[in-house]
Amino acid sequence: MINFLLKYASISVAVLVSLYAGLLGLLTTSSFQAHVVYLHKIQMTWFKDLDVPETFGFLRNQVTPFSITTSNGEALYAWHILPVELYRKHELALVAEPSGVVLDITHRLGFKLLHDDPDAWLILHFHGAAGTVGSGYRVPNYRALSAGQPGKIHVLTFDYRGFGRSDGTPSERGMILDAIAVVDWAMKVAGIPPSRILIFGQSLGTAVSIAISEHYALQSPSVVFTGAVLVAPFVDVASLVATYRVAGLIPILSPLAKFPLLFNYLGTFIRDKWMSKDRIAEYVRVNEINGQKYRLTLIHAEDDYDIPSHHTQTVFWHAVNATIAGGINYEELEEKKSKSKTDLGAAGSVMEWCTEYGVIREEILKTGLHDVVMGNPVITMAVMRIFEAADPSFS
Repeated sequence: MINFLLKYASISVAVLVSLYAGLLGLLTTSSFQAHVVYLHKIQMTWFKDLDVPETFGFLRNQVTPFSITTSNGEALYAWHILPVELYRKHELALVAEPSGVVLDITHRLGFKLLHDDPDAWLILHFHGAAGTVGSGYRVPNYRALSAGQPGKIHVLTFDYRGFGRSDGTPSERGMILDAIAVVDWAMKVAGIPPSRILIFGQSLGTAVSIAISEHYALQSPSVVFTGAVLVAPFVDVASLVATYRVAGLIPILSPLAKFPLLFNYLGTFIRDKWMSKDRIAEYVRVNEINGQKYRLTLIHAEDDYDIPSHHTQTVFWHAVNATIAGGINYEELEEKKSKSKTDLGAAGSVMEWCTEYGVIREEILKTGLHDVVMGNPVITMAVMRIFEAADPSFS
């Protein structure tokens, strides 16, 4: 009996090892890798129609579905979301318009309320992996973003190429082109200056947010948005896969992190690296050199089982390090944080690093998981803090 059990156990282990080896082999191919990293074929809209935003809890025509075309011809599916107090003031006219996706958003009242208002503020929303603009906690997130000033804060969200109803296949280069197209639409079509645009990203969206912020900061002349809020960022893809567990349970490469040579070898096959730590450092560095005002807020929950909160602490360090001519090592910064951070008890802790030109804020929450935090008041406060710093009369 014991021999039978041992034989059965050894066969089971051999099968599991073979399956895992097969998975590793598949992960070295770019197409399979894209599906694992982006999870873009997982819709999570539960049979609801994205062209009917009312089924996601919005008011009639509070959301206008439309498309933005990228420089290489991909059509990106997008939602323009009106703040609820502004909607209330124009409810009758908005309700009277036809509902559903529009071919030319510039003819719609919602667009005109954004374009024609010199006091309007716009949040560009970059969502995480998997799903669409209407999936999971993203809808409560949109409400939290505009809740602090529901008469002024518009939200523009979209699906990257290959996600939802957007054309194409996701890749790092392609998704940065998507972000450029969305920013260009906001500034050139909607007519919103960067001083009234806030960049918001969550999870994968933080990598896109950092990349697009760096891209525009490096332009000549430099373009710097009023600020960025980054929820659950990660250092880079190589560091992420060393810790990442799908749904907080299923590891991808983390079992191999104990074998550095093998892990580093497999890392050479990573196609889309998303080097957020380097990009945020360059973003901070160029703004400090150019004397440009900037504000960054990094938020992470300690009970995030998808991306551990130490990723935010590392990204924060790289950002802070870029402000100091001689640099600062991680341990030195942690020592400064232990003396300077604000302990909020059960709410977590806050550390702000201020320079002549910028504010880099780290908020480590006790709770909030990976997605739930997006609908919480901490998001509303982060947005309001940045907008009020840009314009004290905002509220």
